[in-house]
Amino acid sequence: MAITVRIPTPLRTLTQGKDEVEASGKTVRDIIENLEKNYPGLRERLLDDKGVRRFVNIYQNEEDIRFLDSLDTAVKDGDSISIVPAIAGGR
Repeated sequence: MAITVRIPTPLRTLTQGKDEVEASGKTVRDIIENLEKNYPGLRERLLDDKGVRRFVNIYQNEEDIRFLDSLDTAVKDGDSISIVPAIAGGR
């Protein structure tokens, strides 16, 4: 099952500069584990002991996984996963 994962610029050093990579798995958690196997260090940038890091957003297609089943969100062939660092702003 091929899932396209969009990689934000700050994490592309771990994916040899690629902005999109392929991963496989049945859930978002599986996808992250597959990414870790192919791109070591990625998991620790995305997850902490509580789940998805506070300043990281992960979308399945256009839906934030926090409003779905979080890391247990099921994925299917053709889905896309987007990793989006949260941006804080202000003065």
